[in-house]
Amino acid sequence: MADITEDDVTTALGAVIDPSQGKSVVALGMVGPIHIKQSNISFALEVPAHRGPAMEPVRKAAETAVRAIPGVTSATVVVTAHSGSATTSGSASADGGDDSDDGVVERVHEIKVRRFVAVASGKGGVGKSTTAVNLAIALRLEGLRVGLLDADVYGPSLPRMLGVSGRPASAGGDMVRPLENYGVQLMSMGLLVPDDVAMIWRGPMVQSALTQMLDSVAWGTLDVIVIDLPPGTGDIQISLAQQVSLAGAVVVSTPQDIALLDVVKAITMFDKAEVPVLGMVQNMAYWACPDCGRTDHIFGDGGAAAEAERRGIELLGEIPLSLEVRTGGDSGTPVVVASPRSEQAKTYRSIARRLMEVADLRKVDEEEEEA
Repeated sequence: MADITEDDVTTALGAVIDPSQGKSVVALGMVGPIHIKQSNISFALEVPAHRGPAMEPVRKAAETAVRAIPGVTSATVVVTAHSGSATTSGSASADGGDDSDDGVVERVHEIKVRRFVAVASGKGGVGKSTTAVNLAIALRLEGLRVGLLDADVYGPSLPRMLGVSGRPASAGGDMVRPLENYGVQLMSMGLLVPDDVAMIWRGPMVQSALTQMLDSVAWGTLDVIVIDLPPGTGDIQISLAQQVSLAGAVVVSTPQDIALLDVVKAITMFDKAEVPVLGMVQNMAYWACPDCGRTDHIFGDGGAAAEAERRGIELLGEIPLSLEVRTGGDSGTPVVVASPRSEQAKTYRSIARRLMEVADLRKVDEEEEEA
């Protein structure tokens, strides 16, 4: 029997596709040095650190492909989360921290992000981005270090909602610094292109942009990054679910039946991607007349709450329809900042506190002190 060669292994791995990028692990340069000892094969798949936990299906597929090579009796494939630069190693240890802290995801340029939480809706116009911004600020007010990633490449609205503008400054090399307001760090395509320029991009270009907003941004040490997903259940949503190890997703809907049709699709997508749905938020739940006190259910009564109960998903909160929420988003002063004693702000704060419990959100320092 002919000896097994590296070419044999590389050829087999050419059929192993990273679903988040649509290319083989060989084409993406993930395959590290291949070690061949008689009929035993071992190598590592080298990926950015934040992708490590999500690469298990690809790792298994690589092992299966190599074991199928004639003459191979065993294959060992591990995933290594590399930092991507020589300066990272020195920087990461400068503070004396332990790089192997359980549950902490370390990435390039002194980046440590413990959790990623997605905010999704399945359709537009239900207040998903408004919820993401207010939720991010509410988590910051609860003491967490928070980042906000605007994954809606085609309609990036978070810079205006968070009240920031201008291009991100360089952080050295190909890294940039996120902009910050209200203690929340933000990266959005809206910071890189003019407001009146349409993003006419196909899937691979969008995926590349999102990857750069994750890997080439000096986020620093964060307890959570809130990801504002675009509407729909397409490539962007699935790729992000695979690219980062999401702690879970918050699904936003109005009580309206037509909105719930798409929300159900979003929930199904997360189920298939094995991403837990942490809860639902019923937005525009009702309108309370400030003069007479009458309550009107303009978009229906309790539709999202009923759907959450039917599916065994927690209803995290109900946000009343209000002028303050709309004006706060338009002016760059979200309601949790502009009107902290309003019913809407109190509800966002309550949702944030509950989300901290169900997604295990807490400061990285607390875990390092316990370690």
